Amino acid sequence: MAVPETSRLSLNTATVRERWTLAQAIEGCARHGLGGISPWRDKVAELGLGEAARRIRDAGLAVTGLCRGGLFPASDAAGRAAAIADNRRAIEEAAVLGARCLVLVAGGLPAGSRDIAGARAMVGDGIAAILPDARAAGVALAIEPLHPMYAADRACVNTLDQALDLCDALGPGVGVAVDVYHTWWDPNLARAIARAGAERILAFHICDWLVPTTDLLLDRGMMGDGVIDIRAIRGLVEAAGYTGLHEVEIFSAGNWWKRDPDEVVAICKERHRAVC
Repeated sequence: MAVPETSRLSLNTATVRERWTLAQAIEGCARHGLGGISPWRDKVAELGLGEAARRIRDAGLAVTGLCRGGLFPASDAAGRAAAIADNRRAIEEAAVLGARCLVLVAGGLPAGSRDIAGARAMVGDGIAAILPDARAAGVALAIEPLHPMYAADRACVNTLDQALDLCDALGPGVGVAVDVYHTWWDPNLARAIARAGAERILAFHICDWLVPTTDLLLDRGMMGDGVIDIRAIRGLVEAAGYTGLHEVEIFSAGNWWKRDPDEVVAICKERHRAVC
């Protein structure tokens, strides 16, 4: 029997963060028949880690990822050590939640730096430092490459191939999150997804790229409202062996964050069926 499309959908709580608490998001996902949820750490902290884990488990939801770890580059040793300590806490939280992965956003250039190669080296060193903790906790680390427009301030890892190079160097326990918003433009995307394969594709994130885009961070589109061929990219990840959920993640200060979250989730379900 085919798996119903709604149960293939997971809600990244960033999509409804302005109107729903984590408790409300958990209830909403269950009410709408979604298969999973991907919470952010600040919302988990508000509810309490143990209570969040209990409510998600009782709702029958998979935790497709915990957002987020990473942000390793810093201008001094103390800053780098603080980032590693915070990532170790994030690993512990992901383990309690039973998350499929801890999503890692690499981090950008340290303040005042122009050395992007040095920042990327710090990312590799940071992941290597926390990897033994992740392996011991049974938590997979998902490196999420971000669009190059974020290279300076958010993520100096910008292509799937760059992320996979890190995976190759680091070994088991590290994979990638494929987000269509960040990767759709890449001429090497098909080959990179095939290179990643089933074992290393830990998450698949969906939304759309609007034209024009009015904000570099907070103007993502609902699936079908932009220019990304989401169905084609879904085909690539599934051909590579990915069988997990499809996680909708929309940052939209001017539109979707202002709407009734139940309406937003209902539209996510409809668009997932229609265009994804």
